Amino acid sequence: MDPTNPYDLTPVLIPILGVLGLVVGSFLNVVAWRVPRGESVVSPPSACPSCGHHIRSWDNIPVVSWLVLRGRCRDCGAAISPRYLVVELVTGLAFATVTFWVGASWALPALLVLAALTVVLTVIDLDVHRLPDAIVLPSIPVTFALLALASWNPGGEADWGALLRALVGAAALGLFYTVLVVVSAIVYAGGGMGWGDAKLAVVLGAYLAWVGWGALVVGAFGAFVVGGVFSVVLMAVGRAGRRSQIPFGPWMLAGAWIGLVVGERLWAAYTGTF
Repeated sequence: MDPTNPYDLTPVLIPILGVLGLVVGSFLNVVAWRVPRGESVVSPPSACPSCGHHIRSWDNIPVVSWLVLRGRCRDCGAAISPRYLVVELVTGLAFATVTFWVGASWALPALLVLAALTVVLTVIDLDVHRLPDAIVLPSIPVTFALLALASWNPGGEADWGALLRALVGAAALGLFYTVLVVVSAIVYAGGGMGWGDAKLAVVLGAYLAWVGWGALVVGAFGAFVVGGVFSVVLMAVGRAGRRSQIPFGPWMLAGAWIGLVVGERLWAAYTGTF
């Protein structure tokens, strides 16, 4: 956001895209529930899982409907998980925050897509310990298309070097995780890290390297730091053991955002000490 630019659209976009995020969050709730079960996200219409009644359009307004209904189905009174409300609020906040951070630029669509991916893949991976191909694989061409648009930067100066970095970064991080998947499969006899992580690494590698090599290094390393700290905390409080299966997708995504936001500065500070 540039307060010196009277034509900066960021202040207008923040509330608009924040509201859009609430709507997207409502859809992500459907995706998170249906995709792991192999169901269509288009049909049938949303219905109460307890009584089967279709949810009326006025009962499907993000955030507002859940609050008005007090988290209950209008027809049978069954409880509606507060997760639906949380996902909508988190997505709306994420969209508004990303817009504030990036501003009105051609990079904004790419990062909003990443924000949506972060929310839905985190929810799914925590639920079923899996990153579905139905979401991850289509996100690869979408990512490169949006990063190509950001590199082209219509109306401004193009930066095709950033897109080349994205291609190299995607290949490098994808290969790194592929090796980890193979090694973990051998060490843990088929368990450990999954192929969904390696496919997600292609997407995250593209985003991180598009920003810079420092972002790529910090983002990749940050996933293991954040995931490791979380695992240690879980073991310390007795919620997990040495052989517990802890989904790694959320920590890959968290590390990626750390790399995107502060990776270049951290890397510059680190290399500057030598």
